[in-house]
Amino acid sequence: MSAIADSNDGPTETIKVLITLHPGFDALDVVGPLEVLTRARHNIKDPATKAFECSFVGASQAMTSGQGATLKADMDYEDAHEDLEEYDVLIVPGGNTEEVLKNKSEPLDLIKKFVDIQEKNPSKERTLLAVCTGSLFLAQQGLLQGLAATTHPDFYTRFETICQESSTRDLSERTDVMEERYVVNNARFDLGENPDENPYIVRKRPDGANARRKSIARKGSNAWRESKRRESIARRASMPLGGMRVITTGGVTAGLDASLYLVASLVSHESAEEVARVMQYTWIKGVTVDAIDV
Repeated sequence: MSAIADSNDGPTETIKVLITLHPGFDALDVVGPLEVLTRARHNIKDPATKAFECSFVGASQAMTSGQGATLKADMDYEDAHEDLEEYDVLIVPGGNTEEVLKNKSEPLDLIKKFVDIQEKNPSKERTLLAVCTGSLFLAQQGLLQGLAATTHPDFYTRFETICQESSTRDLSERTDVMEERYVVNNARFDLGENPDENPYIVRKRPDGANARRKSIARKGSNAWRESKRRESIARRASMPLGGMRVITTGGVTAGLDASLYLVASLVSHESAEEVARVMQYTWIKGVTVDAIDV
C-alpha cells in the first residue's frame, strides 16, 4: 500500500523507494536524492514520522560509482524483479550510460517492468525518477514517447537522437526535449482555486506550443489520499504509462531539486522546505506538464 500524506492527518505509511545501481553510476545522482528523501518527515517536528524508506538494487553486492565510491546493494536485480510491485518510487541515476545502452543491461529491464506493472494495475500511484543521464535509459526503452523530458545539457543531442530512434522504431509520438532543471509528466497535486498559484505549470496550447506561467510554491498532493477512488483509477489508466508520474532531471544537482519536488508532492510542501533548510540548499523549481488533480 502506498503512503498517504495530509496536513490534517497523523503519521502515515512509509513510501518505499528503490534506487538502481549500475557500474560507473554517478555518486551524486544517488546520494543527492538519498539525502533529501531520508530527511523528509510527515511531521517535521517528529523524527519518528520518517516519510521514505530507500533501498538499493545492484548486479552485485558492492557497486562502484564513476567517482570510486562503493555502495552496498540491498538486493540483486533478480530479487528486485520479483518484489518490484511493492515499491512506490523507482530512482534511476545516470553515469556511464553508454556501457549500459550498448550492453542492454540493467537497469533497462527493471525500468520497463516498473512501467508495465503500473499499466497493468493503475490503482497504485507510482513515480519513476531519472536523474541526469539516467533519462537516456527511459528513452531507450521507449517510455518517453509523447511526454516531455530533459537530461544533462551536454547530452541533449544524444538524448534527442535516442528519443527519435525510439519513436521511429515504435511508430509513436516524439518526445518534447526541454531545457529545464526537471520535468514532471502525469503530475497530480492540489491545483488550488487560483491557477496562478500553481508551480511552474506548462500547459500545451491549442497551437501546440508550450505556455509557461510564473507561480509560487505547490501545496502538496491530494493524490495519495484520494488514489483509491474509482474515478481516479479510471482517469489514471487513461493517461500515458498508466498514469505513472515520470520525472527527468538535468545535471546532478538538479536531482536535488526533483527530489524536493517529490517530497512536496508525496508528503507536503512544508516538509520539502524543511529539508532544503536543513541542507542549506536553495530549491530551484522545474516544470510540470499538463498537471491535473485526480
